[in-house]
Amino acid sequence: MKHILVLGAGQSAPYLIDYLLKNAEEYDWFVTVGDIDLDLAAKRVDNHPRGQAVRFNVHSTDQLRSHVKKADVVVHMLSPAFLTPVAWECIEQSTHLISVSYRDRSLIGLDDEALKKGILMLFEMGLDPGIDHMSAMKVIQHVRDNSGHIEKFYSYGSGIPAPENRSNPFNYVITWNPRNVVMAGLTGAQYLEHDEIKIVPYHMVFSHTWRVKVPDLGVLEAYPNRDSLGYKDAFGLKYANTMVRGTLRWPGWSETWLQIVRLGLPNEHMEIPDLANRSYKELVEMFLPPHYNGSNVRQRVGNYLQISPTGSIMEKLEWFGLFSEEKIGDVGTTACDAMVALAQQKMHLLPGSRDMVALVHDMDVTYPDEDNRRERIFSHMKAFGDPDGFTAMAKAVGLPAALAVKLLLTNKLPLTGAHIPTHPMVYEPILAELAESGIEFREDVTAIHEGEEPKRAHQGSE
Repeated sequence: MKHILVLGAGQSAPYLIDYLLKNAEEYDWFVTVGDIDLDLAAKRVDNHPRGQAVRFNVHSTDQLRSHVKKADVVVHMLSPAFLTPVAWECIEQSTHLISVSYRDRSLIGLDDEALKKGILMLFEMGLDPGIDHMSAMKVIQHVRDNSGHIEKFYSYGSGIPAPENRSNPFNYVITWNPRNVVMAGLTGAQYLEHDEIKIVPYHMVFSHTWRVKVPDLGVLEAYPNRDSLGYKDAFGLKYANTMVRGTLRWPGWSETWLQIVRLGLPNEHMEIPDLANRSYKELVEMFLPPHYNGSNVRQRVGNYLQISPTGSIMEKLEWFGLFSEEKIGDVGTTACDAMVALAQQKMHLLPGSRDMVALVHDMDVTYPDEDNRRERIFSHMKAFGDPDGFTAMAKAVGLPAALAVKLLLTNKLPLTGAHIPTHPMVYEPILAELAESGIEFREDVTAIHEGEEPKRAHQGSE
């Protein structure tokens, strides 16, 4: 019997756990779900005979070592901050690892160690990152097979409420780790456009936006996502003069979140004394310099941010609860903790409503062997959650990781070392099964005539 250890039972994990348990008898595996919240882990396992829930504290070295040692494969669904200790423990115990989190610089040395141990460490195996990489590589490989060169590469990912369920002023719902939502953009972003590197610092990420038209959805807004430059080599795009990865939201999100960033509220390092007994209004006042006067907090915030105290952005900030006299309560010790609590309270998915995920790839291709014939490939996917059932986010994040586990434990994934899912042994079978589950891409190909360039909103055209 093979043993699977799933670390993390949060909002992205339910579909993954359900899939593994439903297939446990057929493939003869046992699933242990570990989370700091034992009740939540138990809820995910739901008394399945081939599953167990355990209280798991990633900060406990003994617990981590004990559970990883028993596992054939670990599936990391915890916050990205915990990936490094889990990954190195998997190296120590010669245990395979599947993670939905980004592979950051702290994990660079893992490849040689994983190769020595003969294990697979597969990172970025969720939705975005994950399905986006796999679907992009399928298109890229097709272009290569036809002797084409990709000149421009744009890729976008999103998890948003379905169009008919935009039920709050932010037009957003929390369907994944709320802390990641609050702290989004923290590292800033960089990308390549027309052979020029563009760097966007954190305080500018949400003002650096552009329009993207998505079939059947209309216009969404995009902002740059992390470091796009590294994916030029990862995808083998040596001819690309443009490499952009972005995040999509319904219009209006970024202009509002920008003001929250400018206030300084997404701060997870500074501990605030007696935070539980303070109101959200008091918290906001702490971030205002003393010389910004006004008869009420809205005016003081408006003066500080130089936005209208009666405008739409201010209305959204008030709806969010930033000016409330409500006590923050025992949510933690930082402004980030307070923001996470507000986000969970205000932006949850309402009963009977559904979320959606969308991915878009937009590429310009040249075929040198065909007199430099050019074309634009627009590949896109959208999938919806089930009202009062699995969210689209949980399915799109969890299913690729679950399928990777199945390939690995059935000896159909003979890779070792540290990877992201850009190898055909990963993306070909997984994309095929995703399509059977309704997560399927549509590709539109149009010719680029001589002297013409595709019109894209972020290039100043509509």
